Amino acid sequence: MDHISYAYGTNHFDQDQELKAVLRHFWADHNVHWSTLSQFGQWAGQEIYEAVYHIDHEAPPVLIAHDLDGQRIDRVRLSPAEKRILTETAWIMASPYQGQGWPYHYALLYLVGDPGIGCILTITGQTVYALNKYAQGIPDQARIQSDLLSGKAWGATWMTESQGGSDLGANQTVAEPRGDVWLLTGDKYFASGAGLNDYAITTARPQGFPAGPKGLALFLLPRLNPKGTLNYHVRRLKDKSATRAVPSGEVELNGSEAYLIGNAAEGIYYTLENLTVSRLANAVAAMATGKKAHLEVLGRVARRTSFGRLLRDHPLIRRDLTDLAVRSAAGLALTFYGIEKFDASWRDRPPYTDRYHLTRFITHLAKNRTADHAAAMTQMGMELFGGLGFLEEYAVARWHREALITPIWEGPSNIQALDFLETIQRHKVQDSFLDDLGTRLERAGTSVATQAMAVLEERLSRLASLNGREAQWYAKDGLTVIADAAQVALLYSMAQDQGERYAKLAELYAARFLDHQEYPAWVDTDQDVWGGERHA
Repeated sequence: MDHISYAYGTNHFDQDQELKAVLRHFWADHNVHWSTLSQFGQWAGQEIYEAVYHIDHEAPPVLIAHDLDGQRIDRVRLSPAEKRILTETAWIMASPYQGQGWPYHYALLYLVGDPGIGCILTITGQTVYALNKYAQGIPDQARIQSDLLSGKAWGATWMTESQGGSDLGANQTVAEPRGDVWLLTGDKYFASGAGLNDYAITTARPQGFPAGPKGLALFLLPRLNPKGTLNYHVRRLKDKSATRAVPSGEVELNGSEAYLIGNAAEGIYYTLENLTVSRLANAVAAMATGKKAHLEVLGRVARRTSFGRLLRDHPLIRRDLTDLAVRSAAGLALTFYGIEKFDASWRDRPPYTDRYHLTRFITHLAKNRTADHAAAMTQMGMELFGGLGFLEEYAVARWHREALITPIWEGPSNIQALDFLETIQRHKVQDSFLDDLGTRLERAGTSVATQAMAVLEERLSRLASLNGREAQWYAKDGLTVIADAAQVALLYSMAQDQGERYAKLAELYAARFLDHQEYPAWVDTDQDVWGGERHA
């Protein structure tokens, strides 16, 4: 692996100055876990990094339909490398339930970096989330949660059906009560974890419930029914461009026994709440893929020469390194700002508090914009390797494939824009958002900060005033522009305790993404901006 990767064998925490600064700024308890994060970063840069390359290229999960005795099992075979990585990372899921907080969980998930492994951990964690918060009276519930948090069992979230996609209200799976259980009948079309999971949370419509999303309830679906026989069938696994570590399949439910989670009438709220967990994970995965490519590039430009000088000594290379640094810092700041808000509000329940709706608002900003950053950063990573960047045999190419799932997972940009619009027009979260970021921008006291505040006020006021189709038309552009102005505010805020570099990054971000101008040439000689941790 060391012959095909510059990032392999390095400490992915110690090298990541953006991550360390973001954690110091947004997470009060960061010092408690700093040494563990450093140790984990070394493991992430070596064993995990090599294993996920191997899984992607040579050893994806394989579906086994029958055992030697001819019994239907629908189980995936994992490579020994993937089994080991999953076993040794399962503890990441437990931190929010052990008083260690969501920032710790998401920081570790970021260091793992691979969206496929990260998906398995996330959907297992989401299964626990629903059980821990809302389930009552499910047989062996405490043992199930313990097994899921320890890697003895794996979870999944199965919501999507072929006829609806992101339109959950179009789901056709039905639920019929039968004693202490419910019988589910229907198909789940994008079932992540299929064949690996032991339990799934899934949506179904109880008999007599209304059409649309509010008629959905949430259920726990075990792989085996109480008699020990297979409870559903996995029709097939998908052939995917990336995220190959997580098996994604099609699942057939035919009178499958399941347990109701919480209040059936609140199922859609539990489902959307779980989506907040995974949308933050999506933002983390997006910035992680971008950073893996960034680390590869930093190694490349420090070693490769062209036209008589190192790559990093050429002005245009420094311009591209600047873009990678600006996007990395800004996207991570927005992501962990959302995580900070979620950590304070995740125990809220329907009908929810204003602070929870603000968390949702920020999550949509982060999920959408970090996906853009990831695609751009990983594409640039490939380009800076030249022809080698397009060859699958080297480490950098796959990160662009991995990044391209992040705009799609957990609702594409159109869905994010519509849900974002709802938090503005129905829940009026913009006032508290403006109060928070306005304080940060006022403290910065620059003309760029004033400009960012004006952008936030104008775009939020406009979206709040529009109606119907016109509001939807402008929602996606508003989602992007508001996220960009927010990132300027957050970088300025970080400058207060993380140093002048972050004020520079704020102004560079504003120049590029608010003014749509080229980065100014003074950055060419400021290695503190573009050089990375090894050169800072």
